[in-house]
Amino acid sequence: MLKIGITGGIGVGKSVVCHMFALLGIPVYDADTRAKWVMHYDEALKQELTEAFGMESYTIDGELNRAYLAKSAFHDPGKLALLNSIVHPHVAKDFTDWVAANSGAPYIVKEAALMYESEAWRQMDEIIAVFAPMDIRIKRLLQRDTHRTQQDIEAIIGKQLKEEEKMARAQHIVYNDDKQLLIPQVLKLHEQFLTKA
Repeated sequence: MLKIGITGGIGVGKSVVCHMFALLGIPVYDADTRAKWVMHYDEALKQELTEAFGMESYTIDGELNRAYLAKSAFHDPGKLALLNSIVHPHVAKDFTDWVAANSGAPYIVKEAALMYESEAWRQMDEIIAVFAPMDIRIKRLLQRDTHRTQQDIEAIIGKQLKEEEKMARAQHIVYNDDKQLLIPQVLKLHEQFLTKA
């Protein structure tokens, strides 16, 4: 089965593009959402996180303590790398199981902001990079994530792989720059993937 990865920095519109593929009947795996699910329900992962980051990683009720993990890891590159090294293999296995469950589809799409950073691109046949200019991204994110400041957004963007590198490594680019229409770009890719599949 053809496996298509969709990546791009925060605020470029990956989810919008993925929603279009879903409307065309293509199964879409949202790596961020699935990672949260796996972190909550995968007992082996829960054990590894607790051993690495302490009992506070989960609440008394067994809920993932996202605030605690974020505070523990996101400002320390070493701890963030440790967190990713624990979580990513479990999400990769979850993706493999999900692909098997969707084996009847002509192709599948995996959305992942950290497609290259997590090495998930190695599981894909082709990659689509979604691109939007920085000013548009910041404007969108300030409207969407009202709890974040512009400085918060710029800090997140600063930690992600540069857009130029994502675009250079991808086989396809979708421009979500408020100038080019998204639907024709997605439909063209859909036809290409159906032909290859």
